[in-house]
Amino acid sequence: MSTLYTGIAELTTNDPERATPQDPLGRILDAALVVDDGLVAWTGPASAAPDADERIGVCGRAVLPGWVDSHSHLVFAGDRTSEFEARMAGMPYAAGGIATTVAATRSATDEDLRRSLRRHVAEARAQGTTTLETKTGYGLTPAEELRAALLAAEFTDEVTWLGAHIVAPGEEPADYLAELVGPQLQAVRDHVRWADVFCETGAFDEEQSRTVLLAARDAGLGLRVHGNQLGQGPGVRLAVEVGAASVDHCNHLSDADVDALAGSDTVATVLPACDLSTRQPLAPARRLLDAGATVAIASNCNPGSSYTSSVAFCVATAVLQMGLTVAEAVHAATAGGAQALRRTDVGRLTVGARADLHVLDAPSVTHLAYRPGVPLTHSVH
Repeated sequence: MSTLYTGIAELTTNDPERATPQDPLGRILDAALVVDDGLVAWTGPASAAPDADERIGVCGRAVLPGWVDSHSHLVFAGDRTSEFEARMAGMPYAAGGIATTVAATRSATDEDLRRSLRRHVAEARAQGTTTLETKTGYGLTPAEELRAALLAAEFTDEVTWLGAHIVAPGEEPADYLAELVGPQLQAVRDHVRWADVFCETGAFDEEQSRTVLLAARDAGLGLRVHGNQLGQGPGVRLAVEVGAASVDHCNHLSDADVDALAGSDTVATVLPACDLSTRQPLAPARRLLDAGATVAIASNCNPGSSYTSSVAFCVATAVLQMGLTVAEAVHAATAGGAQALRRTDVGRLTVGARADLHVLDAPSVTHLAYRPGVPLTHSVH
C-alpha cells in the first residue's frame, strides 16, 4: 500500500542531485513524499504529487530523515553519577572509569540488560533516531562480549565489537591482547559487523590497536576507531591507514590529521555531548568540513562520558558551539552517520531509501538549533 505524505513545509532529502553548496540538505519547500512498501517512492513539490492509496497530512511541519546515530554504548548496567559529579567539580576524565561499568555489566542478568537496552532504544527513537549503532565493550571476556553482541543485535541496527575498550581488569596487557585477537574475536565475529578499538592513553597504544584492527579485518569485519580524544595521538593516522569507516572523537587534531581525513574515505565522527560532559575541547568540526573531510555527529550514549540519547541536542551543540551551519549539522547527523556506517539506504529521503521519516513540530530544521533543548520531534514513521 502506498501512502502520500503531504502538507510538508520543508522536506530534507539529502539528495546529492538536489544539494547545493548553500543547501547540502537538498530541501524542497511545500513538499510531498510517497512511501510504498516501507521505501521512498517519490519526492517533489506538493503541487505535482501523484495519487496514492492513502494520504497523511503533516500540517505544515518539517520532515527530515531519521537520525543515524553511528556511535553508542548501550549494553551496560550500573550508574556513574558520582563520577560525573566529580568531573563537574574539576576531576579530569580518564578511560579507567570504564572498569566500573564492566563490573556492573558482568553482574547483570540478560533480562537486566534487555530492559536497559529496550528503554534506551525507545528513548532514542522518540527523539527521532531511526538507525542506531551500538558497541560491546563492557564484558571483556569471550563469553561476556558474545552475550553483549547477541543482546545488542536484538535491539539495534549495527553492532560493533569493542573488546579493545580497556585492558580487562586483572589482566596483563600482552595476555589480554592475545585473548582479543584469539578467543574473543572468534566468539563474536559471526555476530557483529564492526570492530572498534580505543586507541588512547590508558587504553591501547598504536601497535596494540593495529594488531586488533588487522586481525578483525582479516576476520571480515569493518573497522572503527576511537581516537584523538584525550590528546594528540596515532588514532586518526591509524584509522586512515587501515581503511576504517570512521574515527570517532577527534578532539585533538594536527594539520596532518585533518589532511589525512580530508584525503580519505574515513569519516570523522564528532561527539559533542561527550565533549561537554568530559570538558574536553570541542572537536574541530568546522575545520574538518572546511578541509573537505566528511563529518558525522553521534550521541556516544554511554553511562560514563555522554549519558544522552538526544542527537538533536548534539546537533544544536554543533551549531551553537562548534561553528556548523544548521544544514551542515543536520547533514552530519543523518547522511554523515549513514556514511560512517557505510549505509546508502538510510540518512536520506530519496527514491529507494528506507522511509524513515522524522516529523518535527516546527516548520524547518532551523528550529533544532533556534530552540535548543525543546523536544521538537512530533512523530517518527
